[in-house]
Amino acid sequence: MNKVLIVYWSMTGNTEAMANALAEGCTEAGNEVTCVNVSESPSLDGYDAYLFGCSSMGDDALDEAEFNPWFTSIEADLKDKKVALFGSYGWGDGQWMRDWVIRTKEAGANLYQEGLIVNESPSDDDLATCKAYAKAFIA
Repeated sequence: MNKVLIVYWSMTGNTEAMANALAEGCTEAGNEVTCVNVSESPSLDGYDAYLFGCSSMGDDALDEAEFNPWFTSIEADLKDKKVALFGSYGWGDGQWMRDWVIRTKEAGANLYQEGLIVNESPSDDDLATCKAYAKAFIA
């Protein structure tokens, strides 16, 4: 059993819905999961794997008020950590995720795939994909 930390920021609830589905997938795979909003300023201590989620803001970027400052504060601690990224967007083409993937790899994280993104509100199929993604990530 792994201890998994899911940290997300969500403006409209779309990324939060993804976080909850990812948590379900990790739990169904037999893991202990903590799923929190970034406003709780969670510590990375004591976890085996991490899923970070943020919706795209403004000009295809991470939320600059809460999420990006927190992520910047933990970035140096990601070296050799098992990490997956996720989020939702309503415009653009997902550039924020491509930039975030590069940034996370440059931090030395053991990054799973190239991030999971959903356009707008996640459908039932999207939520099922989230659960499957989490199960594959934590396997």
